[in-house]
This record gives sequence, C-alpha cells and structure tokens, in this order.
Amino acid sequence: MNKNAAYYIEKLGLNQHVEGGSFVETYRSNIQITKQHLPSIFTGDCNISTAIYFLLEHGQYSAFHKIASDEMWHFYAGSTLTIYELDQTGKLITHKLGNDLEAGESFQCVIKAGNWFGSRCEVKNSFSLAGCTVSPGFDFNDFELANKADLINQYPTYQNLIEEMCAS
Repeated sequence: MNKNAAYYIEKLGLNQHVEGGSFVETYRSNIQITKQHLPSIFTGDCNISTAIYFLLEHGQYSAFHKIASDEMWHFYAGSTLTIYELDQTGKLITHKLGNDLEAGESFQCVIKAGNWFGSRCEVKNSFSLAGCTVSPGFDFNDFELANKADLINQYPTYQNLIEEMCAS
C-alpha cells in the first residue's frame, strides 16, 4: 500500500495546527518544573517534556514562530522537510530533515529556544511526517507566531522567505 498524507492523518488522528499542517500531541509528561526554577522567558510552570506528530503536505507551511524551549525534530515518513531557522544573530540555518543521508539530510535536528523557525515540504505531490519533542514541554503561553512586517524588519535579508512563510 502506498501511504500518503491522508493515510497518516487518519491513522494518527491528526488535526489542523494553528501554525499550519496537521498534528496530534502524543506525550505530555506528568512531571512539572515550577516557574521559579525556569528561565524568565517562561510564563508559568512547565511539563518536563512533550511530543507531537506533525505533517505538512506540499503547498503547506508551518509559519514562522518561536517557543521558549529547544525543539528536537524527528523524521518519520514521506519526503524531505525543510526547516528554516533564523538565529538571534541574524543567520539563516537550513535543516533538511529526511532519510537521504548522502544528500545531507538528517533524521533529527534541534531548533534552539527563542529562534524563529518555519518549515515546509518542498517536494511536489508529497508530504513530510515528522515528530517534535520539546523540553521543557510545549505550552501555547510560551509560543509566538511571527508578525510578517516585524520579522522582515528584523531580518530584511530574508524578506522573500518570510513573505512566503508568514500568514500575517
């Protein structure tokens, strides 16, 4: 059976994600870290770790956003997922998540806490299924979706990319 995006969306119970694509949370640790033991960027207590499945189809993108934690990405199925990371010095880091190691792809990559990032499947008629593990765990209170104009002002060199991958 040729497994396509619809297969994984159904079998994994994925739903639309606010930043684009489809996802489902698969793990949220019951152990919490209190705000007093976290850096000031966090807004409250956090679970130690969280994990999701995340799927993007060609033509979709995960809009530029940032979170307060490091986020590790894992490749599972489909085609290469390109993750664009804008670090705090203004450098663009392009991660190729996939299983073609000879082409420079990797099964995992880490996006550093506080860096802007977005992703997309750039292979026509395909999809990318990945997983994301966040520690300290993901919380929407520590999530910021980029404002297109503000991000272009901060990173004018990457205006075209930002315009392609920001909703507003």
